[in-house]
Amino acid sequence: MHHRPASGALFRSLRFLTACFTALAAHAAYAQGAGGPPPDLPNNDGADGVLRVCADPNNMPLSNDKGEGYENKIASQMASDFGYKLEYTYYPQRMGFVRNTLRQKVPDTERFKCDLIIGVPKGYELTSTTRPYLHSTYAMVLPNRPEYASIKTPADLVNLPPDQLKKMKLGIFVKSPAVDWLLRNNLIDQAVSYQGQSGDPEAFPGELIERDLTRGNVDAAFVWGPIAGYFVNRSDNKVRLVAFPPQPGIRFDFEISMGVRYGEKAWRDKVDGWIASNQPKIDQILTSYQVPLLPLQPMQPAQVQ
Repeated sequence: MHHRPASGALFRSLRFLTACFTALAAHAAYAQGAGGPPPDLPNNDGADGVLRVCADPNNMPLSNDKGEGYENKIASQMASDFGYKLEYTYYPQRMGFVRNTLRQKVPDTERFKCDLIIGVPKGYELTSTTRPYLHSTYAMVLPNRPEYASIKTPADLVNLPPDQLKKMKLGIFVKSPAVDWLLRNNLIDQAVSYQGQSGDPEAFPGELIERDLTRGNVDAAFVWGPIAGYFVNRSDNKVRLVAFPPQPGIRFDFEISMGVRYGEKAWRDKVDGWIASNQPKIDQILTSYQVPLLPLQPMQPAQVQ
């Protein structure tokens, strides 16, 4: 397997997604951990008319500090519907994100910097989570060239002529489902793996598509669907997306919720109620960013943390 250092943004996108694999098991332990949940806050229910959102300043298509991501648009819609002003605390979504945003107080006050993370894995262990509002899947992105025209599903890649398949360099993130898929199909030796973080504040998740795939550094890229869809749409038809369907054995699809602090049930319920009442608005925003959407799973009362 070939290794290539990933950008900081790529790493934090990977870290965010791989949390899906461990979130449910860790949630119960954290909720009962030392110190207990923080108390309800005077402003986290919008009593002062402000929706304070924690976000990454450079993580398109999710968010940026210009308000151009789909999470920015969802937050803006929520603030408008609540009749609140929208404010952000920006911090790179890597290790320490929750600690430095949702859990950190403004100096010399009892108010936290922000009260809501728009996108966390369902059941994320570091926050209390709302009902999911997004269900998507990993995707394979390929150059839009004749030699790959027969690939309509991920399985079609495996069925390419052996000589052609053996020459392909396959870009993956370490610890992503694509690793297991390549192992299952005896392709792991052709992987170009992205890991670590460069700390480059200008890096962004779609570099794997916009830079390495279009330049021929890799012949196919395995990427979280919302990132894949957005950057495929920006490619001027140079690349195309092949989504992984839900399947047994290897999980490629995940649901995304919103995150608040533990112990703030009234605030979580307010956000949860907004999601339940405005899913069509959310879907319209997501579709405008070419996010590949799967149906949301039926809600059970125990699923809302």
